Amino acid sequence: MKQRNHQIYRQLPLREALQMKAEIAVLDIQGIYRIYTELHRAKTPAGTILLVNGSLSTLASFAQTVRYLQPHFNIVLFDLPYAGHSRRYNTHHRLLSRDDEADIIIELIEHFKTDCLLSFSWGGIASLKALARQPRHVRKAAINSFSPLINGAMLDYLQRGSQVLGACDRDGIGELVNSTIGKHLPSLYKRYNHRHISSLEIYEYAQMKFHVDTVLHHEGRSCVSHADVIEIPLLFINGEWDEYTTAQDARQFARHARHCEFHSVARAGHFIDIEHRQANLDTRNALLDFLFAPAIPHRQAMAV
Repeated sequence: MKQRNHQIYRQLPLREALQMKAEIAVLDIQGIYRIYTELHRAKTPAGTILLVNGSLSTLASFAQTVRYLQPHFNIVLFDLPYAGHSRRYNTHHRLLSRDDEADIIIELIEHFKTDCLLSFSWGGIASLKALARQPRHVRKAAINSFSPLINGAMLDYLQRGSQVLGACDRDGIGELVNSTIGKHLPSLYKRYNHRHISSLEIYEYAQMKFHVDTVLHHEGRSCVSHADVIEIPLLFINGEWDEYTTAQDARQFARHARHCEFHSVARAGHFIDIEHRQANLDTRNALLDFLFAPAIPHRQAMAV
């Protein structure tokens, strides 16, 4: 077990975080997509980190993450073509595959020269695909709330999700998320979650159903094949109470990744850093310890 030294890490006060303006740009990606981006600069950055959203979410979901990363790093946030601030700039004539999303991530890495990457939940699929292409700037990546396996709880969630997404049952989708992967969220976040999820566009539900059905019927979660060729250090952070992407299942990556570490956040579910204050601090410390530690050059897997 590594000895930790957390007193060097700080978090922006909420008032200061709200007052700091992001640099906004809408980027043309391959002449096909228009991607809304925000660059949040640190005063003395140790690097630049790209944050990759989970499903049905937007860059706003990283508000807490920005508060504890921005004192140390420049941060790049973005919305995929069908989501959030990017929606108005795209036509939505076709569904995006995870390879399409990986293409976008690679372009953003190149544009912003990001040397770190952090993904959440299903953002881990496209992120691992992108990292398998060995982008030249990225030196470390953290994959939060993700595992390579579909266990019984996740299978049930996906099957029910496919049904309510296909029916465009807005309230049903919101209720499903809050009663499963969001079960440990505070009530305020559950209300926000339901309001956000139940107000999305029809094409966003169609996009998510496409991803769900691809996982169920074709692709599975065979992301270990991508981990085999990723050469940079990886950190997998999972909640102790997360039944859907469990810390134990995430450790399957140890058989494949050249250098990976694992951290389980105590008394936390799927939404690890927003469920309660201690989970937020634990997630922050594990992530910053990993990002600031010297890279280990040889193949190694370890628990942290």
